[in-house]
Amino acid sequence: MIDVDPTLLPQASSAPAFPPLTTNGDKTLLKSETRRIAIPPHRMTPLKKDWINIFGPLTEILGLQVRMNVQRRCVEARTSKHTKDIGALQKGADFVKAYALGFDVNDAIALLRLDDLYLDSFEIKDVKTLHGDHLSRAIGRIAGQDGKTKFTIENASRTRIVLADTKIHIMGSFQNIKVARDAIVSLILGSPPGKVYAGLRTVSSRMRQRAL
Repeated sequence: MIDVDPTLLPQASSAPAFPPLTTNGDKTLLKSETRRIAIPPHRMTPLKKDWINIFGPLTEILGLQVRMNVQRRCVEARTSKHTKDIGALQKGADFVKAYALGFDVNDAIALLRLDDLYLDSFEIKDVKTLHGDHLSRAIGRIAGQDGKTKFTIENASRTRIVLADTKIHIMGSFQNIKVARDAIVSLILGSPPGKVYAGLRTVSSRMRQRAL
């Protein structure tokens, strides 16, 4: 029997060896997925008017196949061979959902282009149980005269806000949503707008210093 030096034997590698992937190898792994986004009745007419602006980004930017189902009152989207990003369907659903909640198309498109944008929704009764005139006054405090308070909060916190009856929808980055939500909660609880503006000025100046 021949003695062989063990150091000369090839050492078994612990890392597995995989063959190289082809260029379109990851595309074949993507199954065709479908998503149905419900549209409230009062948003169907605006959806029909803005359909070209909604349809375009979903097909061109995300490579999805989209159709409007009028009978079911929903928008149906599915992945196609042109879909490159695995999260494209979720982004498309968020975009259509933002429009359904009442956001402008140009604001909602930001959800497709930027990764760190989110939607947050809550009701006034989640903060404080109000009825009748007290509820109406709380909504009035959030909106302000001619929407001035709402615009001020939007500009100071770099968010977009939709007031839909007693529901409030905010779109922005995680930190900015928190700033806007804190300001709105203060108004619901009865703080005068002047005090809320002062707080927003402090927070926005702090945010600018951090950005430098």
